[in-house]
Amino acid sequence: MDTKELSSSLGTAVSKLYKSLRRKNDSIKNYSLTEVETIMHLFRSSPQLPTELAAVVKITTQSMSQILKKMEGQGIIKRIPSKDDKRKVYISLTPLGKKMVEQVRYDTHEWLRGAIEKQLTDKEMEIITKAIPILNKLI
Repeated sequence: MDTKELSSSLGTAVSKLYKSLRRKNDSIKNYSLTEVETIMHLFRSSPQLPTELAAVVKITTQSMSQILKKMEGQGIIKRIPSKDDKRKVYISLTPLGKKMVEQVRYDTHEWLRGAIEKQLTDKEMEIITKAIPILNKLI
């Protein structure tokens, strides 16, 4: 298999796996990919300015404002005024938002663990185990 075929096959497999993980996760079914990416970024790097979040997820600040308004209404994020600059407001996850991320991660890992145990042979699990460090090089 040449690199063009390999990249196409790998991209398709990763995309299908990601879609399967999303479908199996009830906690995030009502959120767009951009909203999920925003929530996950806040979980990893909080607090953030709305402009920083927009840049990370590659959307306009106006679109980010709409996303943040929706999430604030659902109690997932909170706005924290800057102590140094009254014009700035930082965004952070609420305890509910953090709990949601933790539930998503748990559900995702449990579904994937079950799929691996049910569908893969020991030899296939060994191959995937060896492939993980290689795949991480691509990230």
